[in-house]
Amino acid sequence: MPAFLKKPIFWLIVLPLLGGIVWLLTLPDQPSTTAVQVDPTIYRAELQVEREKKDTYMRTNAESPIPDKATFKGLSYFEANPSFRVSAKLEPFPESKAEKLVIKLTDGSDEIYEKYAHATFTLDGKECRLLVLKFQNSLSVLFQDATSGQETYGGGRYIDIDLNAVSNNQLVIDFNAAYNPYCAYNPSYACPLPPPENKLPVAVKAGERYVHD
Repeated sequence: MPAFLKKPIFWLIVLPLLGGIVWLLTLPDQPSTTAVQVDPTIYRAELQVEREKKDTYMRTNAESPIPDKATFKGLSYFEANPSFRVSAKLEPFPESKAEKLVIKLTDGSDEIYEKYAHATFTLDGKECRLLVLKFQNSLSVLFQDATSGQETYGGGRYIDIDLNAVSNNQLVIDFNAAYNPYCAYNPSYACPLPPPENKLPVAVKAGERYVHD
């Protein structure tokens, strides 16, 4: 046995290091637990500008779903909250095994989406998992949460994501950008319903609200 192995000081140093390495190797993969850091003042100001643009669109554009534009006073929103802007780890479906998913619409018809990936993250202290869908070269998150049918539209809300925003199987999901589908404001529209697995175990008090009559 080499002489240095007989010295107690050697083992006092090495054994804790070995224990730490073993502990790290046995840890399970964990979703991100940290909100994406942004300057809250700048972020809220930029989000307010986007919301004002959308209100103008809803009030003036012929493609707007608002039936009575003359009395429209603007959409209802939760207060901007940067903590609802999270970094998610993606578990992509292999391209060779790309799966199609039939999504039901509110009028009973169907649309075909592609399963892109599962996104895992932590929100409000709880581990969350959402199926990210691909449709016409863009990514969509269709989800429900504990506010659905109460403070938000019961049929769920959507988040649109640029496909180019994915990097190293990481993706920022900004729930402040969550919006109600057009059928929430006009029943003549047919809107996709979130897949059953996309019901979050938390109240997402971010993005568009909805007043149920």
